[in-house]
Amino acid sequence: MGYTVRQVIKVMEEIAPSYLAEEWDNVGLLVGGLEDEVRKVMVCLDVTEDIVYEAVRKGANMLISHHPVIFEKLRSLRSDVGRERLVYLLARNGIAAYCAHTNLDKVSGGVDDVLAARLGLQDVKPLSVDQRERLYKIVVFIPKGHEDRVMDAMAGAGAGWIGNYSHCTFQINGTGTFMPLEGTNPYIGQQGRLERVEEVRLETIVSANRLDRVIKAMLEVHPYEEVAYDVYPLANRIEKHGLGRIGKLQHSMLLKEFVDKVCNDLGVSNVQVAGWRDTEIQTVAICGGAGGSLISKAYSSGAQVFLTGELKYHEAQAAAELGMVVIAVGHYPTEVFIVQELVYRLQKAFDALKYEIEVFAAETMSDIYKKVGR
Repeated sequence: MGYTVRQVIKVMEEIAPSYLAEEWDNVGLLVGGLEDEVRKVMVCLDVTEDIVYEAVRKGANMLISHHPVIFEKLRSLRSDVGRERLVYLLARNGIAAYCAHTNLDKVSGGVDDVLAARLGLQDVKPLSVDQRERLYKIVVFIPKGHEDRVMDAMAGAGAGWIGNYSHCTFQINGTGTFMPLEGTNPYIGQQGRLERVEEVRLETIVSANRLDRVIKAMLEVHPYEEVAYDVYPLANRIEKHGLGRIGKLQHSMLLKEFVDKVCNDLGVSNVQVAGWRDTEIQTVAICGGAGGSLISKAYSSGAQVFLTGELKYHEAQAAAELGMVVIAVGHYPTEVFIVQELVYRLQKAFDALKYEIEVFAAETMSDIYKKVGR
């Protein structure tokens, strides 16, 4: 059986919905077509020439990257010029390229949550909530006796999740009426006769990115030939997505101890620190990549230190003037751990769907910066 880029994207939309991306960002399918065949998926942080050639060698039909291979406008598609050459090589070798960037930064379980977990932060929350998850209420009418089966199917597909509670529904008994007409094959009743059936009205909540999957799961187990159900958009939204994270260390430590911990946890030999002073650290704000825009938010949220990948000189200077300690680890070390997480989550999802698609991490990934000198 062949599998397509469209099917892979549907899984990625559940992991990191594209509607969460910043307006300036360029996410989604950037090279290739929705109906292109996929047998192997390679996950990487950046799309480089080495990455493309590795994909070719290993027979990968699709790349999933964190950073977009196309960001600035392309004015040509030459085979010998920088970024244009990468796109040319992908297209020439029939490799689709998909990007999950700021949407993967913001979403629960994404870049910033993986970074927070790596540092051992507890009670982690988004630092800046600027996107809200779109929610729907789905209502379905079920003949009495079948409600548990339908509820389990919908919950298994992702409906009825509120915080750490699953199977959250409201159910009420009532009477449903219908008249089967010519050409029908009713589960209950006879053609041409009005039927009154004891039914259960079941209603539950579902996020936008799981709505189609929940409806499909419900229809597959519902006994009726024609199912009566309603879908309502909701104004109340769960505020759980946003850039950056803030959390607490298991126990307080001096800044020097925390810097040593950062180097050990993230596998780096040194970091840049602005606003250094002999202070105890307990509350930590973080942002993978370039998080300079969140310094004020980190300060007002009560963090003693803000850790990110890279900062502009004047951003670090402004933080020091606020009395905020900032640590710049390097862009690559704060984001690279999402690659293995994506490999794991994608393979788990494909296995559950019985998709025979192999997922693996690129081996030729590397930090663009190299440490040289004494």
